[in-house]
Amino acid sequence: MTEWWKQAVFYQIYPKSFKDTDGDGIGDLNGIREKLPYLKELGVDALWISPIYVSPQVDNGYDVADYRQIDPMFGTNEEMYQLIKEAHAKEIKIVMDFVANHTSDKCLWFQESRKSSDNFFSDFYIWKEAKSDGSAPNNWGSSFGGSAWSWDESRQQYYLHYYAKEQPDLNWENPTVREYIYDMMRFWKAKGVDGWRMDVVTSISKNLDYPDNPRAFTTENQQNGPRMHEFIHEMNQEVLKPFEMMSVGESPAAKSTDAHLLVDPKREELDMIFTFEHMHVDRKKGDVNGRWALKSMDLPDLKRILSAWQKELRGKGWNALYFENHDRARVISRWGNDERYRYECATAFATILHGLQGTPFIFQGEEIGMTNARFDLEEYEDIELRGNFEFYVEQQKTMSKSDFLAAVHKISRDNARTPMQWDQSSHAGFSQMTPWFKVNPNYQEINVAADQESQKSIFHFYQQLIQLRHSETILIEGTYDLLYPEDGALFIYQRKLDQKNWYVVANMSEEIQKLPKELFEQQADFKIKNNEERRDLLMDLLPYEAFIVELTN
Repeated sequence: MTEWWKQAVFYQIYPKSFKDTDGDGIGDLNGIREKLPYLKELGVDALWISPIYVSPQVDNGYDVADYRQIDPMFGTNEEMYQLIKEAHAKEIKIVMDFVANHTSDKCLWFQESRKSSDNFFSDFYIWKEAKSDGSAPNNWGSSFGGSAWSWDESRQQYYLHYYAKEQPDLNWENPTVREYIYDMMRFWKAKGVDGWRMDVVTSISKNLDYPDNPRAFTTENQQNGPRMHEFIHEMNQEVLKPFEMMSVGESPAAKSTDAHLLVDPKREELDMIFTFEHMHVDRKKGDVNGRWALKSMDLPDLKRILSAWQKELRGKGWNALYFENHDRARVISRWGNDERYRYECATAFATILHGLQGTPFIFQGEEIGMTNARFDLEEYEDIELRGNFEFYVEQQKTMSKSDFLAAVHKISRDNARTPMQWDQSSHAGFSQMTPWFKVNPNYQEINVAADQESQKSIFHFYQQLIQLRHSETILIEGTYDLLYPEDGALFIYQRKLDQKNWYVVANMSEEIQKLPKELFEQQADFKIKNNEERRDLLMDLLPYEAFIVELTN
Protein backbone atom coordinates (compact mmCIF):
# COMPACT_ATOMS: atom_id res chain seq x y z
CA MET A 1 0.00 0.00 0.00
CA THR A 2 1.33 3.44 -0.93
CA GLU A 3 1.50 5.79 2.06
CA TRP A 4 -1.21 8.45 1.67
CA TRP A 5 1.28 11.33 1.74
CA LYS A 6 3.12 10.07 -1.34
CA GLN A 7 0.09 10.74 -3.54
CA ALA A 8 -0.94 13.88 -1.69
CA VAL A 9 -0.53 17.57 -2.40
CA PHE A 10 -0.14 19.74 0.71
CA TYR A 11 -1.22 23.33 1.20
CA GLN A 12 0.53 25.44 3.82
CA ILE A 13 -1.55 27.94 5.73
CA TYR A 14 0.06 30.82 7.61
CA PRO A 15 -2.98 31.44 9.82
CA LYS A 16 -2.18 35.02 10.80
CA SER A 17 -2.41 36.06 7.15
CA PHE A 18 -5.01 33.65 5.72
CA LYS A 19 -8.51 34.89 6.64
CA ASP A 20 -9.83 37.02 9.50
CA THR A 21 -13.43 36.37 10.59
CA ASP A 22 -13.64 38.19 13.93
CA GLY A 23 -12.52 41.62 12.73
CA ASP A 24 -9.28 42.02 14.70
CA GLY A 25 -7.06 42.16 11.59
CA ILE A 26 -5.50 38.76 12.36
CA GLY A 27 -6.37 35.55 10.53
CA ASP A 28 -8.02 32.85 12.63
CA LEU A 29 -9.13 29.21 12.73
CA ASN A 30 -12.67 30.06 11.67
CA GLY A 31 -11.14 31.76 8.63
CA ILE A 32 -9.56 28.43 7.69
CA ARG A 33 -12.87 26.65 8.29
CA GLU A 34 -14.66 29.19 6.09
CA LYS A 35 -12.22 28.51 3.25
CA LEU A 36 -12.31 24.70 3.39
CA PRO A 37 -14.62 24.59 0.31
CA TYR A 38 -12.04 26.70 -1.58
CA LEU A 39 -9.25 24.32 -0.58
CA LYS A 40 -11.38 21.31 -1.52
CA GLU A 41 -12.05 22.91 -4.91
CA LEU A 42 -8.32 23.41 -5.43
CA GLY A 43 -7.93 19.69 -4.79
CA VAL A 44 -5.36 19.56 -1.99
CA ASP A 45 -5.23 16.55 0.33
CA ALA A 46 -3.72 18.00 3.49
CA LEU A 47 -3.19 21.32 5.26
CA TRP A 48 0.05 22.17 7.02
CA ILE A 49 -0.91 24.86 9.52
CA SER A 50 1.88 27.09 10.87
CA PRO A 51 1.97 27.39 14.70
CA ILE A 52 -1.26 28.46 16.38
CA TYR A 53 -0.26 27.76 19.99
CA VAL A 54 -0.13 30.36 22.76
CA SER A 55 2.82 32.60 21.93
CA PRO A 56 4.13 36.14 22.54
CA GLN A 57 4.61 36.25 18.72
CA VAL A 58 8.22 37.40 18.84
CA ASP A 59 8.84 35.07 15.88
CA ASN A 60 5.26 34.86 14.63
CA GLY A 61 4.30 31.84 16.71
CA TYR A 62 7.54 29.88 16.34
CA ASP A 63 8.15 30.93 19.95
CA VAL A 64 5.69 28.61 21.73
CA ALA A 65 4.64 29.33 25.31
CA ASP A 66 2.11 26.47 25.63
CA TYR A 67 2.00 23.56 23.18
CA ARG A 68 -1.49 22.42 24.20
CA GLN A 69 -3.40 25.69 24.06
CA ILE A 70 -4.54 27.56 20.96
CA ASP A 71 -3.61 31.24 21.12
CA PRO A 72 -6.78 33.34 21.65
CA MET A 73 -5.78 35.49 18.65
CA PHE A 74 -6.55 32.44 16.48
CA GLY A 75 -9.52 31.08 18.42
CA THR A 76 -10.10 28.32 20.95
CA ASN A 77 -9.11 24.68 21.32
CA GLU A 78 -12.72 23.74 20.56
CA GLU A 79 -12.55 25.66 17.27
CA MET A 80 -9.37 23.77 16.38
CA TYR A 81 -11.06 20.44 17.12
CA GLN A 82 -13.99 21.56 14.96
CA LEU A 83 -11.63 22.52 12.12
CA ILE A 84 -10.03 19.06 12.24
CA LYS A 85 -13.48 17.44 12.14
CA GLU A 86 -14.74 19.56 9.22
CA ALA A 87 -11.52 19.09 7.24
CA HIS A 88 -11.72 15.32 7.73
CA ALA A 89 -15.33 15.38 6.51
CA LYS A 90 -13.96 16.87 3.27
CA GLU A 91 -11.18 14.25 3.16
CA ILE A 92 -8.52 16.86 3.96
CA LYS A 93 -5.93 15.89 6.54
CA ILE A 94 -4.46 18.25 9.13
CA VAL A 95 -0.73 18.53 9.82
CA MET A 96 0.33 20.75 12.69
CA ASP A 97 3.61 22.62 12.92
CA PHE A 98 5.64 22.28 16.08
CA VAL A 99 8.97 23.55 17.29
CA ALA A 100 11.08 20.86 18.90
CA ASN A 101 14.28 22.89 19.23
CA HIS A 102 13.16 25.81 21.41
CA THR A 103 10.27 27.40 23.27
CA SER A 104 9.33 30.95 24.15
CA ASP A 105 11.06 32.50 27.15
CA LYS A 106 7.48 32.99 28.43
CA CYS A 107 6.96 29.21 28.55
CA LEU A 108 6.40 28.01 32.13
CA TRP A 109 9.33 25.60 31.71
CA PHE A 110 11.77 28.46 31.07
CA GLN A 111 10.24 30.73 33.71
CA GLU A 112 10.93 27.99 36.25
CA SER A 113 14.29 26.99 34.78
CA ARG A 114 15.76 30.47 35.16
CA LYS A 115 14.94 30.61 38.89
CA SER A 116 17.72 28.28 40.03
CA SER A 117 20.07 25.48 39.01
CA ASP A 118 18.40 22.88 41.25
CA ASN A 119 14.66 22.83 40.47
CA PHE A 120 12.67 20.33 38.38
CA PHE A 121 12.92 22.49 35.21
CA SER A 122 16.47 23.75 35.74
CA ASP A 123 18.03 21.62 33.00
CA PHE A 124 15.15 21.81 30.52
CA TYR A 125 17.37 24.39 28.75
CA ILE A 126 21.09 24.80 28.05
CA TRP A 127 22.82 26.92 30.69
CA LYS A 128 26.54 27.69 30.83
CA GLU A 129 28.88 29.68 33.02
CA ALA A 130 30.48 32.83 31.61
CA LYS A 131 34.14 32.72 30.64
CA SER A 132 36.56 34.18 33.18
CA ASP A 133 36.24 37.60 31.52
CA GLY A 134 32.45 37.44 31.72
CA SER A 135 31.96 36.77 28.00
CA ALA A 136 29.78 34.11 26.35
CA PRO A 137 30.80 30.41 26.55
CA ASN A 138 31.76 30.33 22.85
CA ASN A 139 31.37 32.28 19.60
CA TRP A 140 28.26 30.53 18.25
CA GLY A 141 25.88 32.73 16.28
CA SER A 142 22.13 33.22 16.29
CA SER A 143 20.36 32.79 12.96
CA PHE A 144 18.77 36.16 13.67
CA GLY A 145 22.13 37.94 14.07
CA GLY A 146 24.71 38.29 16.86
CA SER A 147 25.56 35.78 19.57
CA ALA A 148 23.58 32.60 20.29
CA TRP A 149 24.09 33.19 24.03
CA SER A 150 22.26 35.61 26.33
CA TRP A 151 23.04 36.42 29.95
CA ASP A 152 20.27 35.79 32.47
CA GLU A 153 20.46 37.99 35.58
CA SER A 154 18.26 35.82 37.76
CA ARG A 155 20.29 32.64 37.27
CA GLN A 156 23.64 34.38 36.67
CA GLN A 157 24.42 32.17 33.68
CA TYR A 158 24.24 32.26 29.90
CA TYR A 159 21.52 30.32 28.05
CA LEU A 160 21.69 29.14 24.43
CA HIS A 161 19.31 30.32 21.71
CA TYR A 162 19.85 29.47 18.04
CA TYR A 163 17.22 32.08 17.15
CA ALA A 164 15.93 35.12 19.07
CA LYS A 165 16.98 35.64 22.68
CA GLU A 166 13.28 35.11 23.50
CA GLN A 167 13.56 31.57 22.04
CA PRO A 168 15.76 29.54 24.43
CA ASP A 169 16.87 26.13 23.09
CA LEU A 170 15.54 23.05 24.85
CA ASN A 171 17.99 20.54 26.33
CA TRP A 172 17.20 17.29 24.52
CA GLU A 173 19.86 15.49 26.57
CA ASN A 174 17.28 15.58 29.39
CA PRO A 175 14.93 12.57 28.91
CA THR A 176 12.11 14.43 30.69
CA VAL A 177 12.19 17.15 28.03
CA ARG A 178 11.80 14.52 25.35
CA GLU A 179 8.93 12.84 27.18
CA TYR A 180 7.13 16.18 27.56
CA ILE A 181 7.43 16.74 23.78
CA TYR A 182 6.18 13.23 22.94
CA ASP A 183 3.28 13.61 25.34
CA MET A 184 2.27 16.86 23.63
CA MET A 185 2.29 15.03 20.27
CA ARG A 186 0.06 12.27 21.69
CA PHE A 187 -2.33 14.94 23.01
CA TRP A 188 -2.86 16.35 19.50
CA LYS A 189 -3.07 12.88 17.95
CA ALA A 190 -5.97 12.19 20.31
CA LYS A 191 -7.68 15.27 18.86
CA GLY A 192 -7.35 13.91 15.31
CA VAL A 193 -4.18 15.52 13.97
CA ASP A 194 -2.71 13.44 11.12
CA GLY A 195 0.94 14.44 11.18
CA TRP A 196 3.67 16.93 11.93
CA ARG A 197 5.85 19.48 10.24
CA MET A 198 8.83 19.88 12.56
CA ASP A 199 10.61 23.20 12.69
CA VAL A 200 14.45 23.01 12.62
CA VAL A 201 14.26 19.48 14.01
CA THR A 202 17.86 18.72 13.01
CA SER A 203 19.07 21.28 15.58
CA ILE A 204 17.83 19.39 18.64
CA SER A 205 21.17 17.68 19.42
CA LYS A 206 24.09 19.93 20.43
CA ASN A 207 27.81 19.27 20.34
CA LEU A 208 28.41 19.13 24.10
CA ASP A 209 32.06 20.19 23.67
CA TYR A 210 30.74 23.58 22.46
CA PRO A 211 33.68 24.22 20.10
CA ASP A 212 34.12 27.69 18.62
CA ASN A 213 32.95 28.16 15.03
CA PRO A 214 35.63 28.95 12.41
CA ARG A 215 34.05 32.41 12.09
CA ALA A 216 32.48 34.20 15.05
CA PHE A 217 28.68 34.52 15.17
CA THR A 218 28.11 32.14 12.26
CA THR A 219 26.06 28.95 12.73
CA GLU A 220 28.46 26.55 11.03
CA ASN A 221 28.81 23.94 13.83
CA GLN A 222 25.25 24.08 15.01
CA GLN A 223 23.32 21.55 12.91
CA ASN A 224 23.05 17.75 12.95
CA GLY A 225 24.50 17.23 16.42
CA PRO A 226 25.90 13.86 17.56
CA ARG A 227 22.63 12.44 18.96
CA MET A 228 20.25 13.90 16.34
CA HIS A 229 19.43 10.57 14.67
CA GLU A 230 19.04 8.83 18.01
CA PHE A 231 16.57 11.46 19.26
CA ILE A 232 14.52 11.48 16.04
CA HIS A 233 14.39 7.66 15.96
CA GLU A 234 13.19 7.67 19.57
CA MET A 235 10.43 10.15 18.62
CA ASN A 236 9.47 7.85 15.75
CA GLN A 237 9.20 4.83 18.07
CA GLU A 238 7.36 6.73 20.80
CA VAL A 239 4.83 8.61 18.64
CA LEU A 240 5.14 8.57 14.85
CA LYS A 241 5.14 4.82 14.23
CA PRO A 242 2.60 3.60 16.83
CA PHE A 243 0.12 6.35 15.93
CA GLU A 244 0.78 6.31 12.14
CA MET A 245 1.52 10.03 12.01
CA MET A 246 3.29 11.42 8.91
CA SER A 247 6.29 13.67 9.47
CA VAL A 248 8.22 16.23 7.49
CA GLY A 249 11.21 17.83 9.15
CA GLU A 250 12.99 21.08 8.41
CA SER A 251 16.64 20.17 7.83
CA PRO A 252 18.71 23.25 6.92
CA ALA A 253 22.05 21.47 6.53
CA ALA A 254 20.92 18.30 4.72
CA LYS A 255 22.49 17.44 1.37
CA SER A 256 21.18 14.95 -1.17
CA THR A 257 24.00 12.54 -0.25
CA ASP A 258 23.10 12.29 3.45
CA ALA A 259 19.33 12.96 3.36
CA HIS A 260 18.54 9.23 3.28
CA LEU A 261 19.87 8.98 6.84
CA LEU A 262 16.78 10.95 7.91
CA VAL A 263 14.14 9.56 5.53
CA ASP A 264 15.06 5.95 4.69
CA PRO A 265 11.98 4.00 5.91
CA LYS A 266 14.24 1.25 7.26
CA ARG A 267 15.82 3.73 9.71
CA GLU A 268 12.41 4.77 11.11
CA GLU A 269 13.07 8.47 11.58
CA LEU A 270 11.11 10.92 9.36
CA ASP A 271 8.97 10.48 6.23
CA MET A 272 10.30 13.58 4.42
CA ILE A 273 12.56 16.57 5.02
CA PHE A 274 12.67 20.08 3.61
CA THR A 275 16.05 20.81 2.09
CA PHE A 276 17.37 24.39 1.92
CA GLU A 277 20.00 23.56 -0.67
CA HIS A 278 18.04 24.43 -3.81
CA MET A 279 16.88 27.71 -2.28
CA HIS A 280 20.47 29.00 -2.10
CA VAL A 281 21.14 29.12 -5.85
CA ASP A 282 20.92 32.92 -5.83
CA ARG A 283 23.28 33.33 -2.87
CA LYS A 284 26.91 34.44 -3.10
CA LYS A 285 28.73 31.61 -1.34
CA GLY A 286 31.03 32.61 1.52
CA ASP A 287 30.02 36.28 1.48
CA VAL A 288 30.21 38.04 4.85
CA ASN A 289 26.60 39.22 4.43
CA GLY A 290 25.24 35.68 4.51
CA ARG A 291 21.86 35.14 2.92
CA TRP A 292 21.49 38.83 2.03
CA ALA A 293 24.36 38.67 -0.50
CA LEU A 294 22.55 37.81 -3.71
CA LYS A 295 23.36 37.03 -7.32
CA SER A 296 21.20 35.98 -10.26
CA MET A 297 19.56 32.58 -9.96
CA ASP A 298 21.78 29.90 -11.50
CA LEU A 299 19.46 27.57 -13.45
CA PRO A 300 22.07 24.82 -14.11
CA ASP A 301 22.80 24.86 -10.36
CA LEU A 302 19.08 24.58 -9.52
CA LYS A 303 18.71 21.67 -11.96
CA ARG A 304 21.78 19.95 -10.53
CA ILE A 305 20.56 20.17 -6.95
CA LEU A 306 16.95 19.13 -7.61
CA SER A 307 18.19 16.26 -9.79
CA ALA A 308 20.68 15.10 -7.16
CA TRP A 309 17.82 14.83 -4.63
CA GLN A 310 15.71 12.91 -7.17
CA LYS A 311 18.54 10.44 -7.82
CA GLU A 312 19.93 10.05 -4.31
CA LEU A 313 16.57 9.45 -2.62
CA ARG A 314 15.15 7.09 -5.24
CA GLY A 315 14.42 3.82 -3.44
CA LYS A 316 15.90 5.23 -0.21
CA GLY A 317 13.38 7.86 0.84
CA TRP A 318 10.90 10.44 -0.37
CA ASN A 319 11.23 14.07 -1.47
CA ALA A 320 9.29 17.05 -0.10
CA LEU A 321 8.95 19.53 -2.97
CA TYR A 322 8.60 23.29 -2.53
CA PHE A 323 9.63 26.70 -3.81
CA GLU A 324 7.60 28.86 -1.38
CA ASN A 325 6.68 28.75 2.29
CA HIS A 326 6.37 31.09 5.29
CA ASP A 327 10.20 31.44 5.31
CA ARG A 328 10.64 31.87 1.54
CA ALA A 329 9.77 34.80 -0.68
CA ARG A 330 7.49 34.50 -3.71
CA VAL A 331 9.44 32.50 -6.26
CA ILE A 332 8.14 34.39 -9.30
CA SER A 333 9.42 37.67 -7.81
CA ARG A 334 12.69 36.15 -6.67
CA TRP A 335 13.69 34.10 -9.72
CA GLY A 336 11.25 35.13 -12.44
CA ASN A 337 9.53 38.17 -13.89
CA ASP A 338 6.40 38.84 -11.85
CA GLU A 339 5.33 41.86 -13.89
CA ARG A 340 5.55 40.94 -17.56
CA TYR A 341 5.22 37.16 -17.28
CA ARG A 342 3.41 36.56 -13.98
CA TYR A 343 1.04 33.83 -15.26
CA GLU A 344 3.73 32.13 -17.30
CA CYS A 345 6.28 32.27 -14.47
CA ALA A 346 3.88 30.97 -11.84
CA THR A 347 2.77 28.06 -14.00
CA ALA A 348 6.30 27.25 -15.22
CA PHE A 349 7.71 26.97 -11.69
CA ALA A 350 4.67 24.90 -10.70
CA THR A 351 5.12 22.56 -13.67
CA ILE A 352 8.79 21.94 -12.82
CA LEU A 353 8.00 21.24 -9.18
CA HIS A 354 4.87 19.10 -9.54
CA GLY A 355 6.46 16.96 -12.26
CA LEU A 356 9.14 15.72 -9.85
CA GLN A 357 8.98 12.60 -7.69
CA GLY A 358 7.95 13.60 -4.20
CA THR A 359 5.16 15.38 -2.37
CA PRO A 360 4.44 18.96 -3.53
CA PHE A 361 3.78 21.69 -0.97
CA ILE A 362 1.86 24.79 -2.10
CA PHE A 363 2.07 27.94 0.03
CA GLN A 364 -1.06 30.08 0.38
CA GLY A 365 -1.29 32.54 -2.50
CA GLU A 366 1.16 30.62 -4.66
CA GLU A 367 -1.85 29.14 -6.47
CA ILE A 368 -2.92 32.61 -7.69
CA GLY A 369 0.58 33.99 -8.36
CA MET A 370 0.89 36.36 -5.40
CA THR A 371 4.09 38.43 -5.59
CA ASN A 372 6.63 39.98 -3.25
CA ALA A 373 5.68 43.35 -1.76
CA ARG A 374 8.18 46.14 -2.26
CA PHE A 375 7.72 48.02 1.01
CA ASP A 376 9.97 50.54 2.70
CA LEU A 377 12.27 49.07 5.33
CA GLU A 378 10.26 50.49 8.23
CA GLU A 379 7.11 48.70 7.04
CA TYR A 380 8.46 45.17 7.55
CA GLU A 381 7.69 43.14 10.68
CA ASP A 382 10.07 40.17 10.65
CA ILE A 383 12.45 39.77 13.60
CA GLU A 384 15.03 38.06 11.36
CA LEU A 385 15.03 41.02 8.98
CA ARG A 386 15.35 43.55 11.81
CA GLY A 387 18.09 41.60 13.59
CA ASN A 388 20.08 41.16 10.40
CA PHE A 389 19.70 44.83 9.44
CA GLU A 390 21.08 45.81 12.82
CA PHE A 391 23.95 43.31 12.49
CA TYR A 392 25.08 43.81 8.86
CA VAL A 393 24.15 47.45 8.21
CA GLU A 394 24.43 49.21 11.57
CA GLN A 395 27.05 47.18 13.48
CA GLN A 396 29.30 45.47 10.92
CA LYS A 397 28.70 48.11 8.22
CA THR A 398 29.29 45.45 5.52
CA MET A 399 26.10 46.44 3.63
CA SER A 400 24.48 49.74 2.75
CA LYS A 401 20.83 50.29 3.66
CA SER A 402 19.87 50.42 -0.03
CA ASP A 403 21.64 47.12 -0.82
CA PHE A 404 20.00 45.48 2.17
CA LEU A 405 16.57 46.76 1.09
CA ALA A 406 17.14 45.43 -2.45
CA ALA A 407 17.85 42.00 -0.94
CA VAL A 408 14.78 42.31 1.31
CA HIS A 409 12.61 42.91 -1.78
CA LYS A 410 13.92 39.62 -3.19
CA ILE A 411 14.15 37.20 -0.26
CA SER A 412 12.67 38.54 3.00
CA ARG A 413 10.38 36.09 4.80
CA ASP A 414 7.82 38.89 5.11
CA ASN A 415 7.20 38.69 1.36
CA ALA A 416 5.28 35.47 1.99
CA ARG A 417 3.43 36.81 5.01
CA THR A 418 1.38 39.64 3.54
CA PRO A 419 -2.36 38.90 3.92
CA MET A 420 -3.99 36.51 1.46
CA GLN A 421 -5.62 38.34 -1.43
CA TRP A 422 -9.20 37.06 -1.76
CA ASP A 423 -10.91 39.81 -3.75
CA GLN A 424 -10.86 43.51 -4.70
CA SER A 425 -12.68 44.77 -1.59
CA SER A 426 -10.83 46.74 1.08
CA HIS A 427 -7.93 44.87 2.70
CA ALA A 428 -8.18 42.33 -0.16
CA GLY A 429 -11.14 40.60 1.47
CA PHE A 430 -8.80 39.32 4.19
CA SER A 431 -10.37 41.38 6.98
CA GLN A 432 -12.92 44.11 7.70
CA MET A 433 -10.25 45.89 9.75
CA THR A 434 -6.70 47.12 9.11
CA PRO A 435 -4.65 43.90 9.03
CA TRP A 436 -1.74 43.11 11.38
CA PHE A 437 0.59 43.44 8.37
CA LYS A 438 0.20 45.58 5.27
CA VAL A 439 -1.61 44.09 2.27
CA ASN A 440 0.36 44.03 -0.97
CA PRO A 441 -0.95 47.06 -2.93
CA ASN A 442 -1.38 44.93 -6.07
CA TYR A 443 -4.37 43.07 -4.55
CA GLN A 444 -6.77 44.89 -6.90
CA GLU A 445 -5.30 42.96 -9.84
CA ILE A 446 -4.07 39.82 -8.08
CA ASN A 447 -6.69 38.04 -6.00
CA VAL A 448 -8.59 34.76 -5.89
CA ALA A 449 -11.81 36.13 -7.38
CA ALA A 450 -10.04 37.77 -10.33
CA ASP A 451 -7.82 34.77 -10.98
CA GLN A 452 -10.66 32.27 -11.04
CA GLU A 453 -12.46 34.37 -13.69
CA SER A 454 -9.35 34.96 -15.78
CA GLN A 455 -8.68 33.28 -19.13
CA LYS A 456 -5.21 32.67 -17.72
CA SER A 457 -6.10 31.29 -14.30
CA ILE A 458 -3.14 30.11 -12.22
CA PHE A 459 -5.63 28.48 -9.80
CA HIS A 460 -7.10 26.35 -12.59
CA PHE A 461 -3.61 25.36 -13.72
CA TYR A 462 -2.83 24.17 -10.17
CA GLN A 463 -6.10 22.23 -10.16
CA GLN A 464 -4.97 20.39 -13.29
CA LEU A 465 -1.52 19.67 -11.83
CA ILE A 466 -3.09 18.25 -8.67
CA GLN A 467 -5.49 16.09 -10.72
CA LEU A 468 -2.51 14.73 -12.68
CA ARG A 469 -0.75 13.84 -9.44
CA HIS A 470 -3.87 12.00 -8.24
CA SER A 471 -4.51 10.09 -11.46
CA GLU A 472 -1.10 9.37 -13.01
CA THR A 473 1.08 6.76 -11.29
CA ILE A 474 4.06 7.83 -13.42
CA LEU A 475 4.37 11.00 -11.30
CA ILE A 476 4.57 8.92 -8.13
CA GLU A 477 6.66 5.96 -9.29
CA GLY A 478 8.31 6.90 -12.59
CA THR A 479 12.08 7.20 -13.00
CA TYR A 480 13.69 10.63 -13.39
CA ASP A 481 16.34 11.76 -15.85
CA LEU A 482 17.58 15.32 -16.33
CA LEU A 483 18.29 16.39 -19.92
CA TYR A 484 20.56 19.24 -21.06
CA PRO A 485 21.97 19.93 -17.56
CA GLU A 486 24.14 22.86 -18.65
CA ASP A 487 21.44 24.72 -20.61
CA GLY A 488 20.97 28.13 -18.98
CA ALA A 489 17.38 28.59 -20.17
CA LEU A 490 15.68 25.20 -20.54
CA PHE A 491 14.67 22.90 -17.69
CA ILE A 492 13.76 19.55 -19.28
CA TYR A 493 13.53 16.17 -17.61
CA GLN A 494 12.07 12.78 -18.41
CA ARG A 495 9.79 10.57 -16.31
CA LYS A 496 9.34 6.93 -17.38
CA LEU A 497 7.16 4.10 -16.09
CA ASP A 498 6.55 0.86 -17.99
CA GLN A 499 5.66 1.95 -21.54
CA LYS A 500 4.92 5.57 -20.57
CA ASN A 501 7.43 8.24 -21.53
CA TRP A 502 6.77 11.78 -20.27
CA TYR A 503 8.80 14.95 -20.69
CA VAL A 504 8.52 17.96 -18.40
CA VAL A 505 9.62 21.02 -20.38
CA ALA A 506 10.02 24.64 -19.26
CA ASN A 507 11.69 27.68 -20.77
CA MET A 508 12.89 29.54 -17.66
CA SER A 509 14.05 32.61 -19.59
CA GLU A 510 12.57 35.76 -21.10
CA GLU A 511 13.80 34.84 -24.58
CA ILE A 512 12.19 32.56 -27.16
CA GLN A 513 14.02 29.21 -27.17
CA LYS A 514 14.24 26.41 -29.71
CA LEU A 515 13.09 22.97 -28.58
CA PRO A 516 15.88 20.38 -28.78
CA LYS A 517 15.72 18.63 -32.15
CA GLU A 518 15.16 15.12 -30.78
CA LEU A 519 11.94 16.34 -29.15
CA PHE A 520 10.26 18.41 -31.83
CA GLU A 521 10.03 15.62 -34.38
CA GLN A 522 7.94 13.45 -32.05
CA GLN A 523 4.19 12.80 -31.80
CA ALA A 524 2.92 14.35 -28.59
CA ASP A 525 -0.01 14.08 -26.20
CA PHE A 526 -0.03 17.16 -23.95
CA LYS A 527 -0.96 16.45 -20.35
CA ILE A 528 -0.83 20.10 -19.27
CA LYS A 529 0.43 23.32 -20.89
CA ASN A 530 0.52 27.00 -20.03
CA ASN A 531 0.33 28.11 -23.68
CA GLU A 532 -3.06 27.25 -25.15
CA GLU A 533 -1.81 27.99 -28.66
CA ARG A 534 0.57 25.03 -28.60
CA ARG A 535 -0.67 22.08 -30.67
CA ASP A 536 2.57 20.22 -31.34
CA LEU A 537 6.32 20.20 -30.70
CA LEU A 538 7.26 22.16 -33.81
CA MET A 539 6.85 25.66 -32.35
CA ASP A 540 9.60 27.48 -30.48
CA LEU A 541 9.19 27.90 -26.72
CA LEU A 542 7.85 31.28 -25.63
CA PRO A 543 9.23 33.00 -22.49
CA TYR A 544 8.38 30.90 -19.41
CA GLU A 545 6.38 28.46 -21.50
CA ALA A 546 5.98 25.07 -19.83
CA PHE A 547 4.22 21.79 -20.49
CA ILE A 548 4.17 18.10 -19.64
CA VAL A 549 3.93 15.88 -22.69
CA GLU A 550 3.70 12.16 -23.37
CA LEU A 551 5.56 11.04 -26.47
CA THR A 552 3.35 8.56 -28.27
CA ASN A 553 5.46 7.11 -31.09
